[in-house]
Amino acid sequence: MGREKEKEKPSEKALNLLRSRLSDPNFIFRPLSDSPDSNYSKLKFIISTSVTEACNNSILLLGPRGSGKVAVLELVLSDLLQQYPEAISVIRLNGLLHSDDNCALKEIARQLCMEHQLLFSKVASFDDNSQFMIAMLRECGLAHKTIIFVLDEFDFFAQGKQRLLYSLLDAMQSVNSQAVVIGVSCRLDVDQLLEKRVRSRFSHRKLLFLSPSKEDTERFMEHILSLPMDSSLPHNYAAEFNGRLKKILSDERFKELIDTYLSFNFTIGHLVRFLFQAVSYMDLNAGFLSLGNFKTALSSNQRQLKLESIRDCSVLELYMMVCMKRLEVKEQTSYNFYSVMTEYKSIHDSFQTSDYYAANVCLRAFEHLLQCQLISFIDNKGHNQSVEFRPVKLLISSAELHQGLKSYQQCPAILLKLMDR
Repeated sequence: MGREKEKEKPSEKALNLLRSRLSDPNFIFRPLSDSPDSNYSKLKFIISTSVTEACNNSILLLGPRGSGKVAVLELVLSDLLQQYPEAISVIRLNGLLHSDDNCALKEIARQLCMEHQLLFSKVASFDDNSQFMIAMLRECGLAHKTIIFVLDEFDFFAQGKQRLLYSLLDAMQSVNSQAVVIGVSCRLDVDQLLEKRVRSRFSHRKLLFLSPSKEDTERFMEHILSLPMDSSLPHNYAAEFNGRLKKILSDERFKELIDTYLSFNFTIGHLVRFLFQAVSYMDLNAGFLSLGNFKTALSSNQRQLKLESIRDCSVLELYMMVCMKRLEVKEQTSYNFYSVMTEYKSIHDSFQTSDYYAANVCLRAFEHLLQCQLISFIDNKGHNQSVEFRPVKLLISSAELHQGLKSYQQCPAILLKLMDR
């Protein structure tokens, strides 16, 4: 029994190590920072330039959720705070919490007071907090200290009158100020939401966080899953573990499996969650990862709620989603019920389909898609408008829709044909 326990220890240590790595954003994104062309290097250069050369900057980090925007930003900030501990102050806001201008400016004042050990007034007005922020920017600039404003969910700040953005960017026009505004958003067109007066004061720098290439994905997985040879793990065990891992990573079946997964979930965040699941399926008695672990993780991931929702849709609702996807392929970024109906009619006219319904029936199907959260309104504006006039977006990818159609028993053949085009 004692020997069996000893044999189990390396595999348990390895499992705990891999899980801790997959839960540590710094470890995950560190290899992606090696290249001078990486977003990490570019962002670090921009911010460090502001610190060392006492200049103002603004930049947008754009990309889908899970693509590593915040993780890379935090990695850069932690490195710079170590490098310039007395020269940087970080103020963090989130559009989900602070989209109201008064609330946001009050939060900035609160964090500045906390950072510089000043008394914070809860009853200060917007103008008072604005003047305080300007004064702090000036004082920090004179002290050669850079204030970094991180605005997560930046698109929420770009709604309404945008008084916060204007006040902040206008204050940065001062010669004495020394600040960086970093906006983080999932919307690639977020800069188009800015008013002219705000846009004219913005630096228009953007960093796009896209899905990793195949080479980056392979390098990333090897970095995450390989065991260190100089750790407390037995050398022979670590060597065999890494050898088996390389065989799995080079296996064509594994590559096909990863391609299948990434066709649905294409961000680093999704890949990390997938690897965490695969690692958790590792047999501790065997002590090594196997291709079966990844297959099990994939099958559990494919039971997605959206795919289940598609199976519960009517044929008409499938038509409407295919119409929306076709509009997106035609680069029509904004569409409403009537746009979808126009596309629906064109399909019927072109292929003489038997599945053609009246507008009021289609509207009910459209509303049901909203309830199922397969589509959603693009923004919160237009509450007073009728549902059919408000622009919407499809919340599932082409691959998910295609798989949902294939698994739908009564799916008309024309829909699969249209998706393959």
